[in-house]
Amino acid sequence: MIKRVTVLFALLTIVSFTSMAGPKKGFEIRLKFNDLKDTVIYLANYYGEKTYLQDTSDIDASGRAVFKGDDPLEGGIYIVALGKTKMFELIIDKSQDFSLETSGPDYVKNMKIKGSPENQQFYDYLHFNAEKYAEAEPLQKMMGKVKNNKDSAELIKNKLNAINNVLEDYKLKFIKEHPESFMASFFQALKEPVLPEAPLKPDGKRDSAYLFYYYRSHYWDNVNLQDDRLLRTPFFHNKIVTYFDKLIVQMPDSIMPAADAMVEKVRPNKEMFKYFIWYLTNTYETSNVMGFDEVFVHMVETYYMTNQAYWVNPTVLENLKKRAQKLKPILIGKVAPNMIMQDTSLNIVSMHNITAKYTILYFWDPECGHCKTESPKLKKFYDDFKTKYNLEVFAVCSDTSLVKMKDYIKKNHFEWINANGPRSVTPNYHDLYDIYSTPVIYLLDDKKVILAKRLLTDQLEKFIEKHIEMMKKAEGSGGVKN
Repeated sequence: MIKRVTVLFALLTIVSFTSMAGPKKGFEIRLKFNDLKDTVIYLANYYGEKTYLQDTSDIDASGRAVFKGDDPLEGGIYIVALGKTKMFELIIDKSQDFSLETSGPDYVKNMKIKGSPENQQFYDYLHFNAEKYAEAEPLQKMMGKVKNNKDSAELIKNKLNAINNVLEDYKLKFIKEHPESFMASFFQALKEPVLPEAPLKPDGKRDSAYLFYYYRSHYWDNVNLQDDRLLRTPFFHNKIVTYFDKLIVQMPDSIMPAADAMVEKVRPNKEMFKYFIWYLTNTYETSNVMGFDEVFVHMVETYYMTNQAYWVNPTVLENLKKRAQKLKPILIGKVAPNMIMQDTSLNIVSMHNITAKYTILYFWDPECGHCKTESPKLKKFYDDFKTKYNLEVFAVCSDTSLVKMKDYIKKNHFEWINANGPRSVTPNYHDLYDIYSTPVIYLLDDKKVILAKRLLTDQLEKFIEKHIEMMKKAEGSGGVKN
Protein backbone atom coordinates (compact mmCIF):
# COMPACT_ATOMS: atom_id res chain seq x y z
CA MET A 1 0.00 0.00 0.00
CA ILE A 2 1.36 3.46 -0.98
CA LYS A 3 1.67 5.75 2.00
CA ARG A 4 0.19 9.22 2.06
CA VAL A 5 2.65 11.76 0.59
CA THR A 6 2.82 15.52 0.43
CA VAL A 7 0.75 17.28 -2.27
CA LEU A 8 3.93 18.50 -4.00
CA PHE A 9 5.42 15.02 -4.17
CA ALA A 10 2.11 13.59 -5.40
CA LEU A 11 1.93 16.12 -8.26
CA LEU A 12 5.47 15.34 -9.34
CA THR A 13 5.15 11.57 -9.30
CA ILE A 14 1.52 10.71 -9.92
CA VAL A 15 2.26 9.45 -13.42
CA SER A 16 4.84 6.96 -12.17
CA PHE A 17 2.82 5.43 -9.31
CA THR A 18 1.63 2.48 -11.34
CA SER A 19 5.11 1.46 -12.37
CA MET A 20 6.57 2.08 -8.91
CA ALA A 21 3.97 0.03 -7.04
CA GLY A 22 5.25 -3.40 -6.07
CA PRO A 23 3.33 -6.65 -6.28
CA LYS A 24 0.20 -6.83 -4.18
CA LYS A 25 0.92 -8.07 -0.68
CA GLY A 26 -1.35 -10.42 1.18
CA PHE A 27 -1.91 -14.15 1.23
CA GLU A 28 -3.44 -16.67 -1.13
CA ILE A 29 -3.50 -20.36 -0.27
CA ARG A 30 -5.05 -22.56 -2.92
CA LEU A 31 -6.24 -25.99 -1.86
CA LYS A 32 -7.37 -29.06 -3.80
CA PHE A 33 -9.06 -31.95 -2.00
CA ASN A 34 -9.50 -35.16 -3.92
CA ASP A 35 -12.06 -36.55 -1.48
CA LEU A 36 -14.13 -33.50 -0.47
CA LYS A 37 -16.58 -31.18 -2.14
CA ASP A 38 -19.41 -28.77 -1.33
CA THR A 39 -18.40 -28.08 2.26
CA VAL A 40 -16.70 -25.39 4.33
CA ILE A 41 -13.15 -25.40 5.72
CA TYR A 42 -11.45 -23.03 8.16
CA LEU A 43 -8.01 -21.52 8.53
CA ALA A 44 -6.96 -20.85 12.12
CA ASN A 45 -3.74 -20.19 13.96
CA TYR A 46 -2.37 -21.09 17.36
CA TYR A 47 -1.82 -18.18 19.70
CA GLY A 48 -0.86 -18.94 23.26
CA GLU A 49 -3.19 -21.62 24.62
CA LYS A 50 -5.98 -20.88 22.12
CA THR A 51 -6.65 -20.98 18.40
CA TYR A 52 -8.10 -18.09 16.42
CA LEU A 53 -10.06 -18.20 13.18
CA GLN A 54 -8.39 -16.32 10.32
CA ASP A 55 -10.43 -17.25 7.26
CA THR A 56 -13.11 -19.55 5.86
CA SER A 57 -13.56 -21.00 2.40
CA ASP A 58 -16.06 -23.09 0.51
CA ILE A 59 -14.83 -26.28 -1.12
CA ASP A 60 -16.53 -26.32 -4.49
CA ALA A 61 -17.83 -29.25 -6.52
CA SER A 62 -14.35 -29.91 -7.93
CA GLY A 63 -12.74 -30.02 -4.47
CA ARG A 64 -11.09 -26.62 -4.74
CA ALA A 65 -10.93 -23.88 -2.09
CA VAL A 66 -8.98 -20.67 -1.53
CA PHE A 67 -7.94 -18.77 1.58
CA LYS A 68 -7.19 -15.21 0.54
CA GLY A 69 -6.63 -11.82 2.15
CA ASP A 70 -5.20 -8.40 1.38
CA ASP A 71 -2.86 -8.35 4.39
CA PRO A 72 -0.16 -10.94 5.01
CA LEU A 73 -0.66 -13.41 7.83
CA GLU A 74 1.57 -13.35 10.89
CA GLY A 75 4.16 -16.13 10.88
CA GLY A 76 3.58 -19.34 12.80
CA ILE A 77 1.83 -22.70 12.64
CA TYR A 78 -1.69 -22.64 11.22
CA ILE A 79 -4.48 -25.20 11.14
CA VAL A 80 -6.79 -26.20 8.32
CA ALA A 81 -9.94 -27.64 9.87
CA LEU A 82 -13.20 -29.19 8.78
CA GLY A 83 -15.71 -28.16 11.42
CA LYS A 84 -14.02 -28.81 14.77
CA THR A 85 -11.76 -31.49 13.33
CA LYS A 86 -8.15 -30.56 12.57
CA MET A 87 -7.20 -31.84 9.14
CA PHE A 88 -3.59 -30.73 8.96
CA GLU A 89 -1.17 -27.99 9.96
CA LEU A 90 0.91 -25.73 7.77
CA ILE A 91 3.64 -23.14 8.11
CA ILE A 92 2.95 -19.48 7.41
CA ASP A 93 6.08 -17.41 6.99
CA LYS A 94 7.65 -15.64 4.03
CA SER A 95 5.90 -17.47 1.19
CA GLN A 96 2.16 -16.82 1.46
CA ASP A 97 1.14 -17.57 -2.11
CA PHE A 98 1.16 -21.32 -2.64
CA SER A 99 -0.89 -24.42 -3.46
CA LEU A 100 -1.71 -27.58 -1.54
CA GLU A 101 -3.26 -30.80 -2.83
CA THR A 102 -4.20 -33.75 -0.64
CA SER A 103 -6.81 -36.36 0.19
CA GLY A 104 -8.01 -38.28 3.22
CA PRO A 105 -7.97 -40.10 5.40
CA ASP A 106 -4.29 -39.17 5.92
CA TYR A 107 -4.10 -35.59 4.70
CA VAL A 108 -0.50 -35.20 5.92
CA LYS A 109 0.83 -38.30 4.19
CA ASN A 110 -0.89 -37.44 0.91
CA MET A 111 0.11 -33.77 0.87
CA LYS A 112 1.61 -32.20 -2.28
CA ILE A 113 2.95 -28.65 -2.13
CA LYS A 114 3.74 -26.05 -4.77
CA GLY A 115 5.27 -22.62 -4.18
CA SER A 116 6.15 -22.90 -0.49
CA PRO A 117 9.66 -24.11 0.41
CA GLU A 118 8.82 -23.70 4.12
CA ASN A 119 5.88 -26.09 3.90
CA GLN A 120 7.81 -28.56 1.77
CA GLN A 121 10.46 -28.68 4.49
CA PHE A 122 7.78 -28.91 7.16
CA TYR A 123 6.09 -31.85 5.48
CA ASP A 124 9.39 -33.57 4.76
CA TYR A 125 9.96 -33.48 8.50
CA LEU A 126 6.42 -34.67 9.30
CA HIS A 127 6.83 -37.62 6.93
CA PHE A 128 10.25 -38.49 8.36
CA ASN A 129 8.90 -38.22 11.90
CA ALA A 130 5.99 -40.51 11.00
CA GLU A 131 8.41 -43.11 9.64
CA LYS A 132 10.43 -43.08 12.85
CA TYR A 133 7.29 -43.23 14.96
CA ALA A 134 6.21 -46.31 13.02
CA GLU A 135 9.59 -47.88 13.88
CA ALA A 136 9.34 -46.92 17.55
CA GLU A 137 5.72 -47.91 18.19
CA PRO A 138 6.20 -51.72 18.22
CA LEU A 139 9.32 -51.33 20.34
CA GLN A 140 7.39 -49.30 22.91
CA LYS A 141 4.74 -52.03 23.05
CA MET A 142 7.44 -54.67 23.50
CA MET A 143 8.98 -52.62 26.32
CA GLY A 144 5.81 -53.03 28.32
CA LYS A 145 5.95 -56.80 27.93
CA VAL A 146 9.64 -57.27 28.82
CA LYS A 147 10.05 -54.62 31.51
CA ASN A 148 10.90 -57.33 34.06
CA ASN A 149 13.62 -58.76 31.81
CA LYS A 150 16.56 -56.43 32.35
CA ASP A 151 18.59 -57.50 29.30
CA SER A 152 15.67 -57.36 26.87
CA ALA A 153 14.47 -54.05 28.26
CA GLU A 154 17.95 -52.57 27.90
CA LEU A 155 18.19 -53.76 24.29
CA ILE A 156 14.83 -52.20 23.38
CA LYS A 157 15.71 -49.03 25.23
CA ASN A 158 18.90 -48.70 23.18
CA LYS A 159 16.95 -49.15 19.94
CA LEU A 160 14.44 -46.47 20.99
CA ASN A 161 17.28 -44.12 21.92
CA ALA A 162 18.86 -44.71 18.52
CA ILE A 163 15.61 -43.74 16.78
CA ASN A 164 15.32 -40.66 18.95
CA ASN A 165 18.92 -39.72 18.15
CA VAL A 166 18.20 -39.97 14.42
CA LEU A 167 15.30 -37.53 14.86
CA GLU A 168 17.47 -35.15 16.88
CA ASP A 169 20.22 -35.33 14.24
CA TYR A 170 17.62 -34.47 11.59
CA LYS A 171 16.64 -31.35 13.51
CA LEU A 172 20.23 -30.33 14.20
CA LYS A 173 21.13 -30.70 10.54
CA PHE A 174 18.11 -28.62 9.53
CA ILE A 175 19.02 -25.88 12.00
CA LYS A 176 22.55 -25.79 10.61
CA GLU A 177 21.43 -25.68 6.96
CA HIS A 178 18.49 -23.24 7.44
CA PRO A 179 19.44 -21.10 10.46
CA GLU A 180 17.14 -18.18 9.59
CA SER A 181 14.02 -20.26 8.97
CA PHE A 182 11.02 -20.45 11.27
CA MET A 183 11.38 -24.22 11.52
CA ALA A 184 14.94 -23.80 12.76
CA SER A 185 13.71 -21.42 15.45
CA PHE A 186 10.93 -23.88 16.30
CA PHE A 187 13.26 -26.90 16.48
CA GLN A 188 15.77 -24.94 18.53
CA ALA A 189 13.10 -23.89 21.04
CA LEU A 190 12.07 -27.51 21.57
CA LYS A 191 15.56 -28.46 22.76
CA GLU A 192 15.93 -29.02 26.48
CA PRO A 193 19.02 -27.72 28.30
CA VAL A 194 21.78 -30.33 28.53
CA LEU A 195 22.44 -30.96 32.20
CA PRO A 196 26.02 -31.34 33.44
CA GLU A 197 27.04 -33.89 36.02
CA ALA A 198 25.98 -32.69 39.44
CA PRO A 199 28.82 -31.85 41.82
CA LEU A 200 29.35 -33.87 44.97
CA LYS A 201 28.14 -32.64 48.35
CA PRO A 202 30.31 -32.99 51.48
CA ASP A 203 28.56 -36.29 52.26
CA GLY A 204 29.64 -37.70 48.89
CA LYS A 205 26.17 -37.65 47.31
CA ARG A 206 25.31 -35.83 44.09
CA ASP A 207 23.76 -32.40 44.55
CA SER A 208 20.35 -32.78 42.90
CA ALA A 209 19.42 -29.20 43.87
CA TYR A 210 22.30 -27.98 41.70
CA LEU A 211 20.73 -29.62 38.66
CA PHE A 212 17.37 -28.00 39.38
CA TYR A 213 18.87 -24.51 39.59
CA TYR A 214 21.03 -25.15 36.54
CA TYR A 215 18.00 -26.29 34.56
CA ARG A 216 15.99 -23.25 35.64
CA SER A 217 18.75 -20.77 34.80
CA HIS A 218 19.23 -22.32 31.34
CA TYR A 219 15.55 -23.02 30.62
CA TRP A 220 15.27 -20.31 27.95
CA ASP A 221 18.76 -20.73 26.43
CA ASN A 222 17.54 -22.36 23.22
CA VAL A 223 14.49 -20.14 22.75
CA ASN A 224 14.71 -17.04 20.59
CA LEU A 225 12.55 -14.76 22.70
CA GLN A 226 12.63 -12.14 19.95
CA ASP A 227 10.83 -14.46 17.52
CA ASP A 228 7.12 -13.83 18.01
CA ARG A 229 6.28 -16.54 15.49
CA LEU A 230 6.78 -18.95 18.40
CA LEU A 231 3.65 -17.50 20.01
CA ARG A 232 1.71 -19.08 17.15
CA THR A 233 2.80 -22.63 17.94
CA PRO A 234 1.11 -25.29 20.08
CA PHE A 235 3.99 -25.56 22.57
CA PHE A 236 5.15 -22.08 23.57
CA HIS A 237 2.34 -21.23 26.01
CA ASN A 238 2.90 -24.49 27.88
CA LYS A 239 6.59 -23.70 28.13
CA ILE A 240 5.74 -20.40 29.88
CA VAL A 241 3.30 -22.16 32.21
CA THR A 242 5.89 -24.79 33.15
CA TYR A 243 8.46 -22.12 33.94
CA PHE A 244 6.27 -20.07 36.24
CA ASP A 245 4.35 -22.98 37.82
CA LYS A 246 7.12 -25.58 38.21
CA LEU A 247 10.46 -23.78 38.28
CA ILE A 248 9.70 -20.62 40.24
CA VAL A 249 8.98 -20.82 43.98
CA GLN A 250 5.24 -20.34 44.35
CA MET A 251 5.41 -17.20 46.43
CA PRO A 252 4.75 -13.63 45.22
CA ASP A 253 8.23 -12.53 46.37
CA SER A 254 9.73 -15.06 43.94
CA ILE A 255 7.21 -14.77 41.12
CA MET A 256 7.35 -10.97 40.81
CA PRO A 257 11.12 -10.66 40.14
CA ALA A 258 10.93 -13.65 37.79
CA ALA A 259 8.09 -11.95 35.90
CA ASP A 260 10.03 -8.69 35.64
CA ALA A 261 13.14 -10.52 34.43
CA MET A 262 11.16 -12.28 31.68
CA VAL A 263 9.48 -9.06 30.57
CA GLU A 264 12.90 -7.44 30.19
CA LYS A 265 14.14 -10.38 28.13
CA VAL A 266 11.26 -10.06 25.66
CA ARG A 267 10.93 -6.28 25.71
CA PRO A 268 12.68 -5.70 22.31
CA ASN A 269 9.92 -7.68 20.57
CA LYS A 270 6.60 -5.84 20.88
CA GLU A 271 4.43 -8.91 20.36
CA MET A 272 6.35 -11.00 22.91
CA PHE A 273 6.36 -8.07 25.34
CA LYS A 274 2.61 -7.69 24.96
CA TYR A 275 1.93 -11.40 25.38
CA PHE A 276 4.04 -11.90 28.50
CA ILE A 277 2.54 -8.88 30.25
CA TRP A 278 -0.97 -10.00 29.30
CA TYR A 279 -0.34 -13.60 30.37
CA LEU A 280 1.20 -12.72 33.72
CA THR A 281 -1.44 -10.12 34.54
CA ASN A 282 -4.36 -12.34 33.58
CA THR A 283 -2.95 -15.46 35.24
CA TYR A 284 -2.45 -13.89 38.64
CA GLU A 285 -5.63 -11.82 38.55
CA THR A 286 -7.70 -14.97 38.02
CA SER A 287 -5.63 -17.30 40.21
CA ASN A 288 -7.36 -19.14 43.05
CA VAL A 289 -4.07 -19.39 44.95
CA MET A 290 -4.16 -17.25 48.06
CA GLY A 291 -1.81 -14.27 47.88
CA PHE A 292 -1.23 -14.35 44.13
CA ASP A 293 -3.31 -11.20 43.75
CA GLU A 294 -0.16 -9.40 44.90
CA VAL A 295 1.47 -10.38 41.59
CA PHE A 296 -1.51 -8.94 39.72
CA VAL A 297 -1.23 -5.64 41.61
CA HIS A 298 2.51 -5.57 40.87
CA MET A 299 1.94 -6.10 37.14
CA VAL A 300 -0.67 -3.35 36.96
CA GLU A 301 1.42 -0.85 38.90
CA THR A 302 4.65 -1.67 37.05
CA TYR A 303 3.42 -1.86 33.46
CA TYR A 304 -0.12 -0.55 33.07
CA MET A 305 -0.03 2.46 35.38
CA THR A 306 3.29 3.54 33.82
CA ASN A 307 1.74 3.50 30.31
CA GLN A 308 3.94 0.67 29.06
CA ALA A 309 0.93 -1.42 28.04
CA TYR A 310 0.38 0.70 24.93
CA TRP A 311 -2.17 -1.70 23.42
CA VAL A 312 -4.79 -1.39 26.19
CA ASN A 313 -7.76 0.89 25.54
CA PRO A 314 -8.58 3.57 28.16
CA THR A 315 -11.62 1.73 29.54
CA VAL A 316 -9.73 -1.51 30.18
CA LEU A 317 -6.80 0.42 31.61
CA GLU A 318 -9.06 2.28 34.03
CA ASN A 319 -10.72 -0.96 35.14
CA LEU A 320 -7.33 -2.57 35.77
CA LYS A 321 -6.20 0.41 37.81
CA LYS A 322 -9.38 0.37 39.91
CA ARG A 323 -9.07 -3.37 40.50
CA ALA A 324 -5.43 -3.10 41.60
CA GLN A 325 -6.19 -0.13 43.85
CA LYS A 326 -9.01 -2.07 45.49
CA LEU A 327 -6.86 -5.15 46.13
CA LYS A 328 -3.68 -3.42 47.29
CA PRO A 329 -4.87 -2.49 50.83
CA ILE A 330 -6.03 -6.07 51.51
CA LEU A 331 -3.01 -8.01 50.28
CA ILE A 332 -1.57 -10.59 52.66
CA GLY A 333 0.87 -8.81 54.97
CA LYS A 334 -1.04 -5.52 54.93
CA VAL A 335 -2.81 -4.09 57.97
CA ALA A 336 -6.50 -4.78 57.45
CA PRO A 337 -8.62 -1.62 56.97
CA ASN A 338 -10.62 -0.82 60.06
CA MET A 339 -14.37 -1.31 60.17
CA ILE A 340 -16.48 0.70 62.60
CA MET A 341 -20.08 -0.47 62.68
CA GLN A 342 -23.15 -0.84 64.85
CA ASP A 343 -23.76 -4.07 66.73
CA THR A 344 -27.15 -5.61 67.43
CA SER A 345 -27.69 -3.11 70.29
CA LEU A 346 -26.81 -0.20 67.98
CA ASN A 347 -23.57 0.36 69.87
CA ILE A 348 -20.47 1.34 67.88
CA VAL A 349 -17.85 -1.42 67.61
CA SER A 350 -14.40 -1.06 66.05
CA MET A 351 -12.62 -4.04 64.56
CA HIS A 352 -9.22 -2.52 65.37
CA ASN A 353 -10.12 -2.34 69.08
CA ILE A 354 -10.20 -6.13 69.37
CA THR A 355 -7.32 -7.23 71.62
CA ALA A 356 -7.28 -10.94 70.75
CA LYS A 357 -4.18 -12.71 69.45
CA TYR A 358 -6.10 -13.66 66.31
CA THR A 359 -9.12 -11.99 64.77
CA ILE A 360 -11.36 -13.80 62.31
CA LEU A 361 -13.34 -11.54 59.99
CA TYR A 362 -16.51 -13.29 58.90
CA PHE A 363 -18.73 -11.77 56.19
CA TRP A 364 -22.10 -13.51 56.05
CA ASP A 365 -25.79 -13.20 55.24
CA PRO A 366 -28.80 -14.89 56.88
CA GLU A 367 -30.23 -15.85 53.47
CA CYS A 368 -26.96 -17.19 52.06
CA GLY A 369 -27.05 -20.95 51.44
CA HIS A 370 -23.29 -21.41 51.78
CA CYS A 371 -23.34 -19.33 54.98
CA LYS A 372 -25.82 -21.77 56.46
CA THR A 373 -23.19 -24.47 55.95
CA GLU A 374 -20.16 -22.43 57.03
CA SER A 375 -21.61 -20.61 60.05
CA PRO A 376 -22.13 -23.73 62.21
CA LYS A 377 -18.57 -24.85 61.41
CA LEU A 378 -17.18 -21.47 62.41
CA LYS A 379 -19.25 -21.47 65.64
CA LYS A 380 -17.82 -24.88 66.60
CA PHE A 381 -14.29 -23.72 65.80
CA TYR A 382 -14.85 -20.61 67.90
CA ASP A 383 -16.23 -22.57 70.85
CA ASP A 384 -13.41 -25.14 70.66
CA PHE A 385 -10.43 -22.81 70.12
CA LYS A 386 -11.36 -19.37 71.45
CA THR A 387 -9.30 -19.87 74.61
CA LYS A 388 -6.52 -22.01 73.15
CA TYR A 389 -5.62 -19.50 70.45
CA ASN A 390 -6.96 -16.35 72.14
CA LEU A 391 -9.12 -15.55 69.15
CA GLU A 392 -12.17 -13.43 68.44
CA VAL A 393 -14.63 -13.27 65.55
CA PHE A 394 -15.77 -9.99 64.05
CA ALA A 395 -18.84 -11.06 62.09
CA VAL A 396 -20.23 -8.62 59.52
CA CYS A 397 -23.79 -9.28 58.43
CA SER A 398 -24.68 -7.96 54.98
CA ASP A 399 -28.46 -7.93 55.51
CA THR A 400 -30.01 -4.52 56.07
CA SER A 401 -32.68 -6.04 58.31
CA LEU A 402 -31.65 -6.00 61.96
CA VAL A 403 -34.64 -8.22 62.74
CA LYS A 404 -33.43 -11.02 60.44
CA MET A 405 -29.88 -10.56 61.68
CA LYS A 406 -30.86 -10.74 65.38
CA ASP A 407 -33.15 -13.73 64.87
CA TYR A 408 -30.43 -15.69 63.09
CA ILE A 409 -27.79 -14.79 65.67
CA LYS A 410 -30.08 -15.76 68.56
CA LYS A 411 -31.15 -19.00 66.91
CA ASN A 412 -27.55 -20.06 66.19
CA HIS A 413 -26.01 -18.73 69.42
CA PHE A 414 -23.34 -16.52 67.80
CA GLU A 415 -21.59 -15.22 70.90
CA TRP A 416 -18.84 -13.37 69.08
CA ILE A 417 -18.81 -9.70 68.00
CA ASN A 418 -21.73 -9.18 65.62
CA ALA A 419 -21.82 -6.05 63.45
CA ASN A 420 -24.23 -4.92 60.77
CA GLY A 421 -22.41 -4.06 57.55
CA PRO A 422 -24.92 -1.56 56.14
CA ARG A 423 -24.79 0.39 59.42
CA SER A 424 -21.16 1.39 59.06
CA VAL A 425 -19.27 4.52 60.04
CA THR A 426 -16.36 3.58 57.76
CA PRO A 427 -16.49 3.27 53.94
CA ASN A 428 -18.47 0.47 52.32
CA TYR A 429 -17.06 -2.84 53.55
CA HIS A 430 -17.80 -4.42 50.14
CA ASP A 431 -15.18 -2.15 48.58
CA LEU A 432 -12.81 -2.30 51.54
CA TYR A 433 -12.63 -6.10 51.54
CA ASP A 434 -13.64 -6.94 47.98
CA ILE A 435 -16.78 -8.72 49.16
CA TYR A 436 -18.86 -9.68 46.15
CA SER A 437 -20.36 -12.87 47.67
CA THR A 438 -20.66 -14.58 51.03
CA PRO A 439 -19.36 -16.24 53.11
CA VAL A 440 -15.83 -14.80 53.22
CA ILE A 441 -13.29 -15.36 56.01
CA TYR A 442 -10.12 -13.35 56.72
CA LEU A 443 -7.56 -14.24 59.41
CA LEU A 444 -5.69 -11.39 61.16
CA ASP A 445 -2.95 -11.35 63.80
CA ASP A 446 -2.96 -9.18 66.93
CA LYS A 447 -1.72 -6.16 64.96
CA LYS A 448 -4.56 -6.72 62.49
CA VAL A 449 -2.13 -7.77 59.78
CA ILE A 450 -3.78 -10.03 57.20
CA LEU A 451 -2.37 -13.56 57.54
CA ALA A 452 -4.79 -15.30 55.19
CA LYS A 453 -8.00 -14.58 53.33
CA ARG A 454 -10.93 -16.23 51.60
CA LEU A 455 -10.50 -19.27 53.80
CA LEU A 456 -12.89 -22.01 54.82
CA THR A 457 -13.29 -22.73 58.51
CA ASP A 458 -11.60 -26.10 58.02
CA GLN A 459 -8.40 -24.27 57.04
CA LEU A 460 -8.21 -21.90 60.00
CA GLU A 461 -6.42 -24.20 62.45
CA LYS A 462 -3.71 -25.01 59.92
CA PHE A 463 -2.98 -21.35 59.23
CA ILE A 464 -2.98 -20.40 62.91
CA GLU A 465 -0.63 -23.27 63.81
CA LYS A 466 1.62 -22.36 60.90
CA HIS A 467 1.78 -18.76 62.09
CA ILE A 468 2.54 -19.82 65.67
CA GLU A 469 5.38 -22.04 64.44
CA MET A 470 6.74 -19.25 62.26
CA MET A 471 6.72 -16.81 65.17
CA LYS A 472 8.51 -19.32 67.40
CA LYS A 473 11.25 -19.71 64.81
CA ALA A 474 11.54 -15.94 64.45
CA GLU A 475 11.85 -15.55 68.20
CA GLY A 476 14.39 -18.34 68.39
CA SER A 477 16.57 -16.71 65.74
CA GLY A 478 16.37 -13.32 67.42
CA GLY A 479 13.70 -11.96 65.08
CA VAL A 480 11.11 -9.40 65.99
CA LYS A 481 8.58 -10.73 68.47
CA ASN A 482 4.94 -10.36 67.58
